[in-house]
Amino acid sequence: MEVKQAAYTISTDQAKLQLDVIHRYLTEEAYWTTDRTRAMTEKSITNSLCFGVYFHDQQVGFARVITDYTIFAYLCDVFILTEFQGQGLGKWLTETILKVLDDEGVRWTMLATRDAHELYEEYGGFQKLYLPEKWMGRVNPHLLRGTGKEYSVPGERH
Repeated sequence: MEVKQAAYTISTDQAKLQLDVIHRYLTEEAYWTTDRTRAMTEKSITNSLCFGVYFHDQQVGFARVITDYTIFAYLCDVFILTEFQGQGLGKWLTETILKVLDDEGVRWTMLATRDAHELYEEYGGFQKLYLPEKWMGRVNPHLLRGTGKEYSVPGERH
């Protein structure tokens, strides 16, 4: 899939992805990718539906979706490089991703954000979790070590 808007392109062609740009942003500027290695970045890209945003041939944005293309999709690792922000690229990227998922018939799309709630509410129709009394989540407890947060692993003695 490829769409164009002036000098910008959004593409799902993984061969076009510039891993150095993606990994640099995720490890140096993103708040959500603690201790991500290059191998982890590469593996996550290989196993996801990825969207690259390009200004001519320069990658300026990225997002990936973990999905089964039917029931569920998880939107993550969304970014636009700082010098390209403020031009509506993040909104265009979000709308493009959701159109692809909607066209596939995906029923549930979820994401997590610390600071972009309004963007996703306005341009993607996201809202706080539907049926919060039903939906749950889990973080690998080993990732919480050293954060000061209490955790326990079922079956592990303390």
